[in-house]
Amino acid sequence: MRRLILFRHAKSGHPNGVSDLDRPLAERGREASPRMGQYLGDEGLLPDLVLVSPSQRTRETWDLARPPLEPVNMRIEPRIYESPSSRLLDVVREVEPGVKVLMLVGHNPGTHDLAMRLVGHGDRYAFARLRQKYPTAAVAVLDFDVESWSEVEERSARLDRFVVPKDLGLDADD
Repeated sequence: MRRLILFRHAKSGHPNGVSDLDRPLAERGREASPRMGQYLGDEGLLPDLVLVSPSQRTRETWDLARPPLEPVNMRIEPRIYESPSSRLLDVVREVEPGVKVLMLVGHNPGTHDLAMRLVGHGDRYAFARLRQKYPTAAVAVLDFDVESWSEVEERSARLDRFVVPKDLGLDADD
């Protein structure tokens, strides 16, 4: 079995004169990131490898979420930034076989599109929520009955859960 955790970056700011790549987290994002990390740790959703987009907001999201998940290997993966789901799926399929639990910290619409592309069954209520929207700092947990990441196919994942900051009592609506 392989498990993929898709973590959308937390709410970011839009400061004037700052490039998209360098946009920092907003206050709401700085509050949500550690809470989502704590949730993941409390639930035993511990990645073997985390691939993070090079953007400032994804790196900040991961840095704030990381403490309850340590120790964990992390790599910056440039192909996650502004990528369509097809490229994200390529990234997933190329992960080394020793990794059982993979986390991607990325962006929309790619993260949402990838989740929708991969889910074939699972929690129907979570899927109904996922289908509507993938808010900032949301986490989808997908399980695959495969021996290698290269075997991951569309519609082959079981959606274990879809958790948004609002589920943890945080103010989040996008």
